[in-house]
This record gives sequence, structure tokens and C-alpha cells, in this order.
Amino acid sequence: MNRRNYTLHLALAGALVVLAAAAGRIERSERVRVAAPSRIVVRTSSAPAAARATEPSESANERDAEVLVRFRPDVSEGQIEAIAARLGDRVEDRIESVAGLTSIDDLDDREAERVAAEYGALPEVEYAEPNFRISVGRPGVNYARRFTSPAAANGPNDPRFAEQWGLVNTGQREGRAGADVSALAAWGKTQGSKKVVVAVLDSGVDYTHPDLAGNMWHRPADVEMYFDPHLGIVDDQNGFSALASERDPMDENGHGTHCSGIVGAEGDNNLGITGVNWRVEIMPLKFMGRGGFGSTKDAIEAINYVIARKGEGVNVRVISASWGSPARSRALEDVIRKAGEADILFVAAAGNDSADADRRPHFPSGYNLLNIISVAALDRRDELASFSNYGAKSVHVAAPGKEILSTWLQGGYEEHSGTSMATPFVAGVAGLILSVEPGLSVKELRERLLGTVDKLDTLRGKVTTAGRVNAARAVGAVQIK
Repeated sequence: MNRRNYTLHLALAGALVVLAAAAGRIERSERVRVAAPSRIVVRTSSAPAAARATEPSESANERDAEVLVRFRPDVSEGQIEAIAARLGDRVEDRIESVAGLTSIDDLDDREAERVAAEYGALPEVEYAEPNFRISVGRPGVNYARRFTSPAAANGPNDPRFAEQWGLVNTGQREGRAGADVSALAAWGKTQGSKKVVVAVLDSGVDYTHPDLAGNMWHRPADVEMYFDPHLGIVDDQNGFSALASERDPMDENGHGTHCSGIVGAEGDNNLGITGVNWRVEIMPLKFMGRGGFGSTKDAIEAINYVIARKGEGVNVRVISASWGSPARSRALEDVIRKAGEADILFVAAAGNDSADADRRPHFPSGYNLLNIISVAALDRRDELASFSNYGAKSVHVAAPGKEILSTWLQGGYEEHSGTSMATPFVAGVAGLILSVEPGLSVKELRERLLGTVDKLDTLRGKVTTAGRVNAARAVGAVQIK
């Protein structure tokens, strides 16, 4: 072989090695993507965990506020405007439900941490913090073949109901019979009510999905379109989007639609699946777009919207929040507290880091607020899911969260895993309770959910109640032993 041919063959061999290695990386990447449990994380490229909580929001589609500032109660709106102007900034929005809470856009595009420090040093300010970026990761997917089984006695006629082990576990796919939320017994008393509104704070909802459309909330005819002094008039006919570039709350990611189906896919309609509630009103709240990105400020804005609508007579009693991060936001904590004062329960995912949340807090589930319930995930054998966070002090209850079938985009159905999936089970049970006892306060509702669990040895020392949510006990369909 001459030198020229030898060099050519060597180059070709090297190229094949590179291609093979790349193919291996791609194959491994796909396996990880499919197997990874659902999580919402503060977005980074390759930053270590300690740095992830400090990345400010940045959007390619729209200009967003860099910092969230809470001014002291005696500082007027005019003074706030003057302070922002003096520092070369502008007031992007005010959060009406929390006095003094303001989002600030730094027109000089300085680092958010520097801007927050500048405001935090002012005597007129209680606190200032960066507007953290939040993203929704792809939920874990299991593409197992469709499971077939005779329909449960007295169950709904939805053709894929037998696959919904979290509602009725007969031991399908090596599960443990009875490791479910006791939905059948609960439905003997109530299947839900269209008078109860459960808000899903996520990537929006596909409100045209055939199995969701009948249970979607729409702005009542006697309620005017939403008005915010800074946002202007927002047409919230189908729910609310906090994204300035996407005021339609239609889901383009899939995560919010999946969570919504668990809460309330229409039951006994001879189509697809059923939710915990056969009948309910699901209010879409969109703060993450197609790519799964949002910000703390947008989540706050959506919660502020719910509080406003509640004050105008909309019976929204529960917010289901299947997301979170290690970033603690005092502003987000403040607005969730205000939601509690408006008698709104906030059900939040415990997180998917296989971590002790007592030592490594996860937010918003980790805020010590009287209207928050933090939810861990169980598998079909009543074991804590390997990915689920836990915490004897900070995680309150568990629910089915692995291999959960629910609604997806374009009229589809998919199976996903994560505390994201466990959270709407608890929010759905809260909706069932309110369908029979609408006058319960948020304190009473939370106590009912946590006081009627099935105790599990596998959860002792892992979850505050050491229990899995039980819909039948919660609605009074069976007596508590």
C-alpha cells in the first residue's frame, strides 16, 4: 500500500470510529431521555447543581423582567416609578395580590444579580431577587404495549381505563392489587362537579382534546375579560397565559395536558381514559411555552390571575403545580401565601432528584405554608419511586406517579413518570372532596387530604403522613379505621 492510500484508509477508519462513537452517544442519550422521570429544573447548560439556582431568566422570544422587587408598604406607586427611572429601569408589572411586589426590567441589560443587589440595598425595599428561569423536562416515557383487561365492575366505560393502575390496581403489569387511590369506592359517592375549578399551572392545556374539552373551564359570560393595569386587557376565554408572546393558553409542550388528564379527563364517555374527576372544570394556566421554558415572574403572574378571578366569583379552589427547582423565591412564596388567604390549595411536586428534601429543599413544594401540599411519587407496587424526592418533614403525602397513562397533544395518550404525575392525583382528590363539601376552608381541605391516607410501611420516615392519598376515605365513602 502506498503512502497516499495508507493515509486515505487511515482517515476513513478514523471517520468510522467517530461516527460509531457519535451513534453510541445518540443511542445512550435517547435511552436516558426516555427513562428520565419528569422534572422541572432551573435551566443551565452544564452548570453544577450549586450554580443552577442562580441563573436568571432569559427569553429569545420576548423581553422579560430581570428582577422581582418587593417595596415596603409605605412606598407609593409614584415613588416606585421614580426609583426605577432613576436607576435606568422600568416597571414591567405589579403583582396586585402582594403589596409592593414589582417586576423590574433593567434597560441597561446588566446581570440580574447586580440589579437585584442594587435594589436590595435601598431603604425602600424589603427584598429583591433575580427572575429565575424555569423549564419543564421531558417526562419519562414508557412505550409498553397497551394493556387489556376486563373493565372493573361499576367503573367507567372508557376503553383504556384498565390501564390506569393509579385509579384501580388489579395487579396489572406486575403491580400490587389495591395499590391505588381507591377511586372506585370514591366514585360510588361522587364523580366530581362542574361547580369546582382546578387550575393547572404548567405549559397550558390542549383544551380541544376530545377527552378534556367537556371538562374545561371557560370564562363565564357574566365575567369581563381580565384586565391588568400593566398587561392591559387579556382575553381569558379559555384560561390564562402569562407569556406576552402567547396569550392563548393552548399547550404546545404536552406536560400540562398530561397533568390535566389525571385531574379530570372526562369519565364514562366511552373514550380514552378517565380522570380522578369524571366531571370538573380545569382552568389552564400557561407560564411555559413550546420549548418548556418559563420564569418565576410568569408563574407569579398566573397565580395572581387566579387570586383575582377567585375574588370575582370564579370558584377556583385548587392549583396543581407539577414543577419546581432548588431556587428559593421569596416573591413566589409570598404570592402562594396570598392564594392560601383566598382559600386556594396549592398542590406541588416534591421533585425528582431521589433526594431528601429536608436536606436539599425543593421549591415551591418546600415552602412552609399552610396551603401547600408536597407530593411524592409511588410505583404500581406501593414503593416510593426511585426518582422521587422524599422528606419526613417537608414532603406530606404520596400518590401514583410511575407509568401513568394520560392525555397528550393532538388527541393522543401517553404514559409518563414523575412527581409531576403524582401531583394531579392529589389535586384531583381535592376536587372530589369539594364536590361533596364545597364549604370547606383551605385549612380543612388540606387536613382532610392528609388525615385520610392509607399508611404504608414503605413511606415511614420518608413522608410526613407515611401515607398514600385515599379518595374514598377523603370523600367519606368509606369509614376511617
